[in-house]
Amino acid sequence: MVEYVNNDNMLSVLDGFVLDDAEDIARQIAENFRMRRVEKNITRQRISELSGVPLSTVARFEQKGLIALESLVKLAMALGYASEMRQLFATSKFDTMEELDLIRRKSGDKRAYVKNKKS
Repeated sequence: MVEYVNNDNMLSVLDGFVLDDAEDIARQIAENFRMRRVEKNITRQRISELSGVPLSTVARFEQKGLIALESLVKLAMALGYASEMRQLFATSKFDTMEELDLIRRKSGDKRAYVKNKKS
């Protein structure tokens, strides 16, 4: 029995798959921020005043995605996204069962360390 594989369907799935890099993610976060700011009809000047982040920093963030973490947190808080920022890294992520096992074993640890190998 020969099974037919729909290559067009497989390609459409792969079409949406893009490897992210830090610059792309930063630009997407900046674009999302700008959209939320505009939706609330808040000018750059006003978000600067509400957050305490300099206007030049707001502009650079929206245009290039460049911003310090503290400034990003302040902008998020000014738009009402404090809880979303608090949840960043709140959930464990794993790719393999070995990673999941390690996460479970290390859940109470305060720091990472390299195990000494016995010779």
